[in-house]
Parts: sequence; C-alpha cells; structure tokens
Amino acid sequence: MVKTYLLSGFLMISAFTFSQEPESADTTIYEEIPDEPTDENYPFLSGTFKATRIINGHSTETLNKGELEFRVEHRFGDFAGSNGGVQQWFGLDNSSDIRIALEYGITDKLMVGLGRSKGTGRPYRSLIDGLIKMKLFEQEKGFPVSATAVGVMTYSYAKASSNSYEVNSYPEQAHRIAYATSLNFSRQLTRRLSAAVIPTFVYRNYVAADDVNALFALGGAVKYGVTPQMGIIVEYYHSFYDKDIRTENYQSLGVAVEWITFGHTFTINLTNSKGFGETQFIPYTYENWLKGQFRLGFTITRIFTRG
Repeated sequence: MVKTYLLSGFLMISAFTFSQEPESADTTIYEEIPDEPTDENYPFLSGTFKATRIINGHSTETLNKGELEFRVEHRFGDFAGSNGGVQQWFGLDNSSDIRIALEYGITDKLMVGLGRSKGTGRPYRSLIDGLIKMKLFEQEKGFPVSATAVGVMTYSYAKASSNSYEVNSYPEQAHRIAYATSLNFSRQLTRRLSAAVIPTFVYRNYVAADDVNALFALGGAVKYGVTPQMGIIVEYYHSFYDKDIRTENYQSLGVAVEWITFGHTFTINLTNSKGFGETQFIPYTYENWLKGQFRLGFTITRIFTRG
C-alpha cells in the first residue's frame, strides 16, 4: 500500500511539473534535422539518446557542467508466471529493486555519480554504487559516431550470510566489490532514429563455483523518436560465457517509452532484469520473458542547475 501511495505521489508531482514546462523548452529538434544527417546539419545534432541511461545501461550522453541530476528508479515484481499474475496485481505488489542517486556534471564531458540500491537479494543487498563517465567524442561533421567511456564500482554493505556456500557470505571485504567498464558508441541515423553499441566488461571479486569472475557482454539499443519529446526504446545485452556454466541465467532485454520535459526525464519500461547497474543486470538476470517473468519499472530524473 505504501509503495502504491509513493508511486501515485511521484506521478502527480511529475504531472504537475510537466504542466509548468516553459515555452523555451526544446520542442523542435526533429523539425530542425533532416531525415538523413549530412555534413551541413551534423552541427545541429543534439542528444542522440536524450538521457544518460538508455534502459538498463548507459547512453553516450553526459550531464553538462554544473548540472546536478536526482534519480529515482524502481522495478516491480514479475508481471506474470508463478510469481506474478492477478494475485500479485501483475507485480505491482512487489518491489524487485529501488535505486536513488545523485549525479553531477564536472565539465560538459565528465560526470560522476553516487547511488544506493536496495538490491535484488540474488545475490546482493544494500548496494552503494559510484560511477565516472567521460565523453570521448561526439557525432559531428567529419566524425560518424559519439563515444563515451564509463566506469562503475559497487559495494554491498549487507550483513554477510552464515552459509559459506553463498556468494553473499563475503569471506573477505574485497568480495563485496564488483566493477564494470564500458565503451559506448552511438549514432543518430536519421532525425528520429538512433542506435547504440555498448561493449561491456564486468568483474566480480567473488562468485559461485559455477560462475566466472570476468564476464564480457555486448549491448545494443535502438531509439525511435515518435515526437520531439517522446521516444520508444529497445535495449538488449548479450553475455558471453561457456554454455556449461551459468545455466540458470538469461540475457537482458528491455523496452521502454521515454519522454522529456524541461529539466525532467520520465521513462516507463518492461524488462526481465531486476537489478540496476551493469554489475547486477548483466551477470544476474535469471528471468525469462517467455514465462512472463518481466516487470514494470520507471525512472524519474530531475536536473538542477546553478544560477
């Protein structure tokens, strides 16, 4: 019941704030850019992916200098399957993960962030995450893509399990830490269509006997701009590992609707991944779309600027 009230409150606050959007908000970007980018219009490209995240993973976008972004992210329970359906009100009765974070633009090309997640419990709970993100180059005249480098570290401060066979028994402090790094590439193909390719490396200091510490994944995403403020996104991450290990794992797949207003980004998504951040959703997705094990989620962000 409390979660229902919180969600309702977020939606009402967002609706009120959206209604206050000033006339100066950017609502003409798609009209200004021709169907096919050319050398003449590349300088007018703005925001291949509008937000710093796509669905689960990072985009090539960074915050501008002096911008402070407040993020609230929420994932509900399974929509269908044995843990979903009408008895669980299609997952709305349950919370898979919750993340609250602050992220800051040090320069127009460099940002940092600090967040806290509830954790999915399989295996991590009570997670602190930190990130650093640098824009390497942007799509413009003479250069076909944008690229960003991202580094992420997570630390679980949850009480260690007494079962020494569990990953979250944490025999040493270092076993609580996991890392991820990615090199993100994106291109605005037309005035409405953007694509991204995201090679990602995840390293966990302590894993189960049937797992591997180092894991490579290749992410990809496509966004179609329905209107200047609204887009539809599909995102997929494929992890590479020996077929004889990690037999319970699935690849991460998500679809989302995103809309932008002055200072806000609001995203509603469906994904089979429960956790937030590359150290969770890449190695620890156990749910199968075909069994109805996907969940509703949302992200609300607000950007504050100085002055």
